[in-house]
Amino acid sequence: MTEQMFVKIAALPSLRLTVEAHGLMAKKALGQNFLLDQNITDKIINLSLQKQNKKDFSGANVFEVGPGPGGLTRAVLAAEPKSLTVVEMDERCIAIMNEIKEKTGDILHIINGDAMQTDFSVLAPAPRHIISNLPYNISVPLLVGWLKNINAYDSLTLMFQKEVAERITAPIKTKDYGRISVLSQLQCRIDHLLDLNPCCFTPAPKIWSSVLLFRPLENTLTVEQIAKVEKLTTLAFGQRRKMIRQSLKSIAGLEEKCARLNIPLTARAEELTPQQFLALADEK
Repeated sequence: MTEQMFVKIAALPSLRLTVEAHGLMAKKALGQNFLLDQNITDKIINLSLQKQNKKDFSGANVFEVGPGPGGLTRAVLAAEPKSLTVVEMDERCIAIMNEIKEKTGDILHIINGDAMQTDFSVLAPAPRHIISNLPYNISVPLLVGWLKNINAYDSLTLMFQKEVAERITAPIKTKDYGRISVLSQLQCRIDHLLDLNPCCFTPAPKIWSSVLLFRPLENTLTVEQIAKVEKLTTLAFGQRRKMIRQSLKSIAGLEEKCARLNIPLTARAEELTPQQFLALADEK
């Protein structure tokens, strides 16, 4: 961080004082749980950068969903991005973002809107990174949307409920392995950065949280492949305890395709690797 940016961020009140000044109580309807420890938000950004072999975000356009009181926002700004665009629905948090912008300048762009309806890839040129303490109630739909356009981004640094993170990273033959595991692992290299105790948040949720780093693989899926994989995994995991000869019986030529791919018809959904689902989707 440059001395100039350090001075700007240091001039901001603490996160707790910011929350108190704005009477910012987390709204359950918006899936809000606030991180008010700047040491933790700084650690998240530093771990993400280290894993990417980066010192900072210089030259990159960063996007943050649901900045809340601005803990991650400050940490990203300290990493000197070309720009930081935040998307927030809560008017109270928009006011906080405007206060940060007054101190840090035009590097920060503020969108008062719905991240589910926002295509970040058209807002700024590459390289692009997404960072978010995701609203728990829309974390998976947001992730799926980004995975479908993953080549638009260099990385996603995202916080989930720990149980959701475990589903995303689950290996085959486990109870957590499912549709989101397959799509995530076909599109990205995924690194687990850290787990966070509920006491780190205000209000404290009932569960732990996990931060994951997603980086696109060299060969990612086409739109057509994604649609086919989603169809297969919906059918297979919709009846996950049944053999695929039953759960995928609506797939034309299933027996011949499985024979060519050496996939036993007696296998169950949780026994097929992401690559096998893709091969089955690609098989003519």
